[in-house]
Amino acid sequence: MTGRPEPIYKRVLVKVSGEALMGPDAFGLHQPTVDRIAADIAATHSLGVEVAVVVGGGNIFRGVQVSSQGVDRATGDYMGMLATVMNGLALSAAITRQGTQARVLSALDMPAVCETYTRPRALAHLDRGRVVVFAAGTGNPFFTTDTAAALRAIETGCEALLKATQVDGIYTADPKKDPTATRFDRLTHDDVLHRDLKVMDAAAFALARENALPVIVFSIHEPGSISAVVCGEGRATTVAS
Repeated sequence: MTGRPEPIYKRVLVKVSGEALMGPDAFGLHQPTVDRIAADIAATHSLGVEVAVVVGGGNIFRGVQVSSQGVDRATGDYMGMLATVMNGLALSAAITRQGTQARVLSALDMPAVCETYTRPRALAHLDRGRVVVFAAGTGNPFFTTDTAAALRAIETGCEALLKATQVDGIYTADPKKDPTATRFDRLTHDDVLHRDLKVMDAAAFALARENALPVIVFSIHEPGSISAVVCGEGRATTVAS
C-alpha cells in the first residue's frame, strides 16, 4: 500500500485560461505560476492519466476587446488565436522541464512553430503517453477556447473536461462580488444553461450536454488541484447528465 490516490478518469482535458498564466501580474506570463500549473499537469500524468490541455490567450490578447477599437471581429479572433499558441509553447516547455513529454498542436497551420492539429495525430500522442496542448482554439473566429475545449475533449475521447477557474466551483453568483453566493456541488448541463450560470459559454455547455461529457469546475490557484480533481478529491462542482 502506497497511499497514492487512484484516479477516477483515464483521459481528461484541462482548460486553462490565459489569465491563469498571469499569476499576480497584470499581463503576460508569470513563470512561477506557469511552472506550478505545469507541475500539477505532470503530477496528474504520473498517476497514469492521459492529459490534454486547451489554453486560452487572454493574458496577451483578446479579440473581442480589440474589435471595439476598429479591428473587425474575425481578424481580432485570429490575433487571439496566435496568443494561445504562444501560451501553449510556454506551457509545453514548462511541462517538458518537469520530465513529461508534451506536444503543442495548433488548429492554425504553422509548421515552423508547432504541429498542426489533426485528430489522429492527437490520439497518437496521447496513446504514446505525451501531454497534448491544443492551441489556436478551433481555428475559427467567433468560437471561444471554452468551445474548443469541449470539442477537443469529445474528439479525443476524454472522460471529463476539467475547467480551471478563479474560484473553487460554480456559485449562484460571483462570490468575489456577492458574499451571500453559495456553491453547487453538482449540477446538470441543463441546470447550467437554464440558470445562465456563466462559467463556460452556452455553446461549450450545449456541446458537452449533447455528448454526455462531464464538466468539472475547480480553482487553478490551489497547488495540486488538477490531480486532486482527477482523483475525485478537492473542492469542485461537477456538471453531468
